[in-house]
Amino acid sequence: MLKKILLILSLIPIYAYSQAKILIYMDLKQTDHLRAYGITFHALERGEKADWLLNYRGGSFMLDYTNQSANECRVEGVAFDELSTSQASEIYSTVQSDDNNMSVVRLEKAPKIAVYVPPSFHPWDDAVTLALDYAKIPYTKIWNDEILRGDLSKYDWLHLHHEDFTGQYGKFYASFSNAQWYIDNQLQYEADAKKNGFKKVSDMMKAVAQDIKNYVGNGGFLFAMCSATDTFDIALAAEHTDICASMFDGDPADPDAQQKLDFSNTLAFTNFKLEMNPYVYSFSNINIQPSEVGSPDNDYFTLFDFSAKYDPVPCMLTQDHVNVIHGFMGQTTGFHKEVIKKSVIILAERQGTDQVKYIHGNYGRGTFTFYGGHDPEAYQHLVGDPPTDLSLHKNSPGYRLILNNVLFPAAKKKEQKT
Repeated sequence: MLKKILLILSLIPIYAYSQAKILIYMDLKQTDHLRAYGITFHALERGEKADWLLNYRGGSFMLDYTNQSANECRVEGVAFDELSTSQASEIYSTVQSDDNNMSVVRLEKAPKIAVYVPPSFHPWDDAVTLALDYAKIPYTKIWNDEILRGDLSKYDWLHLHHEDFTGQYGKFYASFSNAQWYIDNQLQYEADAKKNGFKKVSDMMKAVAQDIKNYVGNGGFLFAMCSATDTFDIALAAEHTDICASMFDGDPADPDAQQKLDFSNTLAFTNFKLEMNPYVYSFSNINIQPSEVGSPDNDYFTLFDFSAKYDPVPCMLTQDHVNVIHGFMGQTTGFHKEVIKKSVIILAERQGTDQVKYIHGNYGRGTFTFYGGHDPEAYQHLVGDPPTDLSLHKNSPGYRLILNNVLFPAAKKKEQKT
């Protein structure tokens, strides 16, 4: 019988609490949802414990009362209540009641975070680094060199964003091949490939993707947005075939590349069809095209409702103060349901369509979560647009989904074999 590693998140007994608490409520009354995650993260960094109250007032956080945490809330503009022992016990009793779809998840240790990003300038922002910077959550930037030499084992959580793991430089050739940033980017990637012993950038990127997959299999937490979501799986499927046209790697693509894809090697997607035309700004039929989205006024996605007590992992990842969120575009905006593997959990979709926005799955001892789109508060963020100012979007429900993933690895867990 196959053995699976399941995350079992423990309920916390009421008698465990014997001091005053800070309740950082996360419903519509919260003044700064995003910085609330940072305050909780900082408490974990100091060796304190925190409880995530799933489905209670938008997924609130309960901390032991300390002057440091209370003062940090005040300085950062995060609303909170100071609770007595009896008040806190009453809330725990409500959350743990069998009558409510709520649960308590103990957060124990601040995860070590890595963000995969090229060291050179790119004319676009990264929503995750914007969120981490605004919430004041520390992270380390890494790139191919660090991954290829095995440094991923130092980190609990890895983020991939506007990256192209197929070696086609984002398929920006038709629009930006003469732009200086594109030329510099290609030269840098080619130099990096040569330095690491690869003849072609596409070969290096396949090796990087495989190392990341192994990281997940060994227990890592992977989070990806935008083009990193589908190009990662495409690179894994194309491990033994060339899908790059000559302007990308100096030789033509294999004319039988589609037939040679190995979908058993991917994490999330299967039976997809490649877009082999190098002049078309698309990688495959995984992605939702703008024409399929239609008017921005009608672009909303809905979070699924999960059992807090029996499905705590997807429940954590979907905690929010609203359950319908305005969509946003990206090079990869979303995913067609028909190419998502059956083992993958759909966290959010555009109701009435086959368009999926947010997915989660397990691989080995780790997990992966893919979130379509580029920036939750910049509907159609174009190359060269300025970064989003999150001080203007401190209650963003779309950005909250990102930060749910940051705290997810901090949850108490134990392994159970079945």
